[in-house]
Amino acid sequence: MNIDARITRRQVDAAGLVLDDEAISPVAHVADPVGRGPTLEALLDYLDPILDGDLPPDAYVWGPAGAGKSAVVTALFAHLQPRPSRLGAVVHTATRARPDREPPQSFVYVDARAATTDFGLYHAVLDGIVDESVPTQGVRTDTLLTQLRDALAPSSRRAVVAVDHVGEAETYALSALAERLDGLGDSLALLAIGRDRPAALEDPPAKRIEMPAYDTETLADVVSSRVMSGLDAHALTYQRCRTIATWANGNAHDALAALFAAATRASERRRSRIDDEDIAHACEGIPRPCVPLAQVLMLPPNRQRVLRALLDVGADDCSSVEDTAAAIAADVDLSAGTVKRYLYEFADDGIVERVRMDGSTTGRPPSRVEPRFPTQVFRRLYDLEGTA
Repeated sequence: MNIDARITRRQVDAAGLVLDDEAISPVAHVADPVGRGPTLEALLDYLDPILDGDLPPDAYVWGPAGAGKSAVVTALFAHLQPRPSRLGAVVHTATRARPDREPPQSFVYVDARAATTDFGLYHAVLDGIVDESVPTQGVRTDTLLTQLRDALAPSSRRAVVAVDHVGEAETYALSALAERLDGLGDSLALLAIGRDRPAALEDPPAKRIEMPAYDTETLADVVSSRVMSGLDAHALTYQRCRTIATWANGNAHDALAALFAAATRASERRRSRIDDEDIAHACEGIPRPCVPLAQVLMLPPNRQRVLRALLDVGADDCSSVEDTAAAIAADVDLSAGTVKRYLYEFADDGIVERVRMDGSTTGRPPSRVEPRFPTQVFRRLYDLEGTA
């Protein structure tokens, strides 16, 4: 993140409440997640074979939204990636095989929300395995697949590939993902991560690791740890951290979104403490269920611009999708027709909801558009990115 932007934000925040926006952001993961010791041990047990030079079986990590699945797996892979096996470090080149040594290992994390095509999937895996830069243009999908097979050839490399957010509306189903990775040989293990219970899936891996929702006390500790990292030491009492955790009902994303929104509100009012009114206002602004902000911030720039402009549409201009699209188009460099198409696609993906003016949620327009993500937090993060 831009250093000048960090300095500027501290100068603007006269109250001195928010010291680091990223530290309290619901889309930022920390190096050492709080309160997930048993799950971390279960994942280490699963990965233990590769630390001895063998490949673990395919596995499925599952749990509800906001349980910390992404946070734990990304943190663990970040710690493991530089580490050689217990048999010693390995120097590997493409031109010189070393049959007397164990092949090197890779721990690759892939976000299925970003890798929604076969090309994107193979590119992400290959890019996580090889040292060379993998081109994104001028190369065919089957060429990437061939290069990936070569990289994973016997005695070349072993890899555990974690694919996150499997089984969502716009991502691979577990069965489709396994089919695409199945032909890559015996040097790759798939660690799929999703929300669905194994019983609801077609042919899930035999190895399964459940990550349940946070209990209230543990989630309060998660919130408190973020407060200590990103806010003034006296900005929020532990009791108010617990209030946020109780409201979030085990969902860390929602809890951190509420913390971020409450801190932003207090800071904008030039106060150095977060009070109950800030928390209540923040919680009221977060829809339940809530679309994760990471999913929204992964959208292409034009679509994010439309969502940002949507937040500024006045009440007089939001009585129908057409009126809303016209109001947004006046602020962005897109036609009203394009904006209208985006809004309908957002509704199909659950990012926004079309609500009929009579209060029901069925049928076609006239209807207004209501965001299903934390708008206060999105506004702040989007605006900060624009100044970074």
